[in-house]
Amino acid sequence: MKLQVSNIKKSYGAQDVLEKASLSIRDKEKIALVGKNGCGKTTLLKIICDKEQPDQGSRVVQNGVRIGYLAQITFSNTEHTVYQELSDAFARVKELETKLHEQASILETDASEKQMERYARLQSEFEALNGYQYEVELKNVFFHFGFEEDDLYKTLDEFSSGQRTRIALVKLLLSKPDVLLLDEPTNHLDIESIEWLENYVRHYPSAIVLVSHDRMFLDHVVDEIIEIEYGVTTRYVGNYSHYVKAKEEFIKKNHEAFLRQQAQIQRLEELIEKFRYKKNKAAFAQSKIKYLERMDRIQDRKADTSSMHATFQCARKGGKQVLEVEDLKIGYDKPLSTVSFSLIKGQRMAVVGPNGIGKSTLIKTLMHKVPALSGQFHFGHQIDVGYFDQDSAHRKSDKTVIDTLWDVSPDLTQTQIRNTLASFLFTQEEVFKEINTLSGGEKVRLALAELMLMEDNLLLLDEPTNHLDIPTKEALEKALEKYDGTILFVSHDRMFLSKMANRVLEMGQDSKVYDCTYTEYIEKKEAGTLLEAQPQIEKSNVSVQSFKDRKALKNRVDRLEQLLEAAQEDLEALRELRYEPEYYQDYQKMEELDQQIDDKHNEIAHYTQEWEEKMELLESMS
Repeated sequence: MKLQVSNIKKSYGAQDVLEKASLSIRDKEKIALVGKNGCGKTTLLKIICDKEQPDQGSRVVQNGVRIGYLAQITFSNTEHTVYQELSDAFARVKELETKLHEQASILETDASEKQMERYARLQSEFEALNGYQYEVELKNVFFHFGFEEDDLYKTLDEFSSGQRTRIALVKLLLSKPDVLLLDEPTNHLDIESIEWLENYVRHYPSAIVLVSHDRMFLDHVVDEIIEIEYGVTTRYVGNYSHYVKAKEEFIKKNHEAFLRQQAQIQRLEELIEKFRYKKNKAAFAQSKIKYLERMDRIQDRKADTSSMHATFQCARKGGKQVLEVEDLKIGYDKPLSTVSFSLIKGQRMAVVGPNGIGKSTLIKTLMHKVPALSGQFHFGHQIDVGYFDQDSAHRKSDKTVIDTLWDVSPDLTQTQIRNTLASFLFTQEEVFKEINTLSGGEKVRLALAELMLMEDNLLLLDEPTNHLDIPTKEALEKALEKYDGTILFVSHDRMFLSKMANRVLEMGQDSKVYDCTYTEYIEKKEAGTLLEAQPQIEKSNVSVQSFKDRKALKNRVDRLEQLLEAAQEDLEALRELRYEPEYYQDYQKMEELDQQIDDKHNEIAHYTQEWEEKMELLESMS
C-alpha cells in the first residue's frame, strides 16, 4: 500500500464537500476520480498530496513514496529557460552522473573490489533512471505536447499561462513520482497530444490518480473508478464505460437488498411487538431487539440524477444552402490555413487539426471577429447564426445570472426566465449570483442557456464542452442530437466528436473535407483509406480560365441574366401560392412551399454572385 486516506470529512464553511471519503493506492494502479463539478474531486487530490488538511479522517503514506501534483509545480524564476526548468526534473540523474565520473576517476588509482562495487551500484541506479537517455526523453515528452526545438531555449515568461501549464505537466511527467496526481491533464492539448498522453499514462511505471471529464481518455487509461457522490466514495473496478454499467447494476441490486431488509425489519418488529409483553416469550423478543440493534442497515442509494435539460430549436427554417466558404485564408500576422467548404442544412461538421492551425480562428472569422486575409464566405438565405465562444468560461460582468439571461429575451416573464435557468441548474438564490463569482462550468452553462434562447438555425461552437462535467456533457449531446438546425464546431473531446459529427473538416496547409462521421474518419485514416469528399453542389460559376475568350464570357453573363429573370418569376409565382386555400389551409403544404421559396432565394443569390463576378471580369477586359 503506497498511500491510503480513510473516512475523510472536509467542509468549507457551512458546505460539506466530503463526508466519508476513502481511497487506497497500490502498485501501478491507474485510478480516476469521477463525479459532478463541486463534488470534491480536486479537494480529495489536495488532501492526498497533503496540500489541504481534512477536518476528520486519516492519511497514511508509505516511507519514501514521492507524490507529484501538477498544481504544486511552480516556476520560481520565469526568466529561466524551459530547458533549465525541465532539467530540474533530472536532478537525481545529474547527481548520479557526477558521482559516476568521480568514481571512475577513483578507479584509475584504486580498482579494489569495494570501489568496483560502488561504481556498479551507482551505474545500476543511473541506468534505472534512464540516465544515458534523459535528454532524449526530455525532448520526446516536450515535443509531444506541441512544442518545437526552439521553445526549449526560450524563457518561461515568453509563454502564455496555458503553455506554462503544459510545460509544468511535462516537468511533472519527467520527474516520475511514485504517485502521480493529474487534475484535468487533457486541458489545453490537441487530439494528437491527448492520444500520446494516453499511451504515456497507460504505460507509466507507477501509480496515477487523475481527475478528467474526457470519457474516452478514461476508457483508454484507467483500471479503477472512484466515484464521489453526496460526499461518499464508491469504488468500481474497470474503465469509465464499465463503471456506468456497473453503477446502474449496483443501484438496482442495492435497492432490492434495501427492500428485502426493510421487509425483514418490519417482520421482526411485528414479532417483537407481539411477544415482548408475554412472559414466556420475553427472552425471544429481547434477542430480536438486540439483533435489530446490531443489524448493519442498508442505505437506499439513489443516484444523483440532477442534470442540465436543454432544448435547442430554430425560430425559422432558413435555406438549404447554409454556408459557402471559398479559398478563405485565415490568420493574424501570417496565414494559418486556407479553407473551402460548403455546409448544407442539417449537417454537423467537426473542425479538426493540431493546435495553432486556426480552428478557433476560422470560427472567429466567420463571426467577423477576425478579418479574413483573403477569400470569401457567405451565409444562405434566412440563416441566423448563434455563436459559442470558448472564452465564455472567463467572461467578466457585474450583472446577475437572471439579468444576463433576461437581456437575451426581454419579452419572457420572470417565471419563464427562472424555469430556463433551473433547466441549466441555476436554482433558488443562485440566479442572483454575479457573473464574476461563477465557476468556469457555471459560466459555460449560462452561455449555453443564452444560446438556446436565441433559437438560431446555425450554431458555431468553439469548444462547447470545456469546463463541463461528464453528466452535463452528456445532457448537451442529447440536446444537440435533437436540434433541427446545422452545426459547425471545434472540439478536442473525442467522445463528443464521435457522437455529434457527420462531416469532418480537417484543417492544415491543404485543408480537406470528408463526408463521414468522426469515428469513420479516424478508422479510415488509420487504415489509409480516407478519401476527400467531392463537392456536394456543383458550382454554377465556371473557371476564369474558360472565359479568356471575351465572347464566351459575355454569353455567360447573358445566360445568367436570363436565369435570374426566370428565377425571379418562379419566386413570385411561389409567393402567390401562399394566398391559395390549398396551401394556407394545409400546414404541411405551406411548410413545403416555404422550403421551395427558401431554395429559390438561394438559387437567385448564387446566380447574382456569379453575375457580379463575371461582370467585373468583363469590365476589366474592356
